[in-house]
Amino acid sequence: MTIVFVHGNPETAAVWDRLLPELKRTRPRLVCLSPPGFGAPLPAGFGATVTDYRDWLIGELTRFGEPVDLVGHDWGGGHVLNAVMSRPDLVRSWVSDSIGVFEPDYVWHELAQRWQTPGVGEADVASRFGAPLNERIATLTDRGMHEAVAAQVARGQDEAMGRAVVALYASAAQPVMAELGRNLERASQRPGLTLLATDDHAVGTVEQRHRAARRAGATVEPLDGLGHWWMTHDPARGARALTRFWASLDHG
Repeated sequence: MTIVFVHGNPETAAVWDRLLPELKRTRPRLVCLSPPGFGAPLPAGFGATVTDYRDWLIGELTRFGEPVDLVGHDWGGGHVLNAVMSRPDLVRSWVSDSIGVFEPDYVWHELAQRWQTPGVGEADVASRFGAPLNERIATLTDRGMHEAVAAQVARGQDEAMGRAVVALYASAAQPVMAELGRNLERASQRPGLTLLATDDHAVGTVEQRHRAARRAGATVEPLDGLGHWWMTHDPARGARALTRFWASLDHG
């Protein structure tokens, strides 16, 4: 079974670097997909909206020729759910750590709201992604990313990522996510897992994430004491949670 990983913002696939070795011992078929603008080229004419990323991921999944186990982090978790709600036939299972953003009472965090504000968002990303490498690394580590991973991720932050960030967040301003979340029950057509890092405050409250998981028919695996970039700080614990989930499907 192929396992496909999709990361979020403001990241590249390097965010998985500490997790993947923990999984390869028992799950050798691991593939990382980088959304356009986030460690992959931003094609001319690509709008970088919520819908564009959903369609991009669906297109990538069709290339595998068989259902995959799909894992998404941050916006990657949103892309995963949007794809599964539209094309459940493309996956055997799904995992998301950001399911709370689909709840009707979810409020975007302060930085997201800044990116959604015309003029303010463009200025912020120009400053953020145009800063010297050491400053970009420091920003990521200050926000909670493991320093070794931050050093790799920061190298992929550029002007194209900034444009993608502004377009994506502008397209996702409420009530867009709440409206997409009306279809969350469709995700229950395939087994799902919600990884709930208790110190992650960007993707909804603990209650919102539990509520959304129930609607999507997903199992909830708490990662107590871990934050938004849980896979960079305790990859072994994350790998155990994922492996348990997939093993239940292998033997179920």
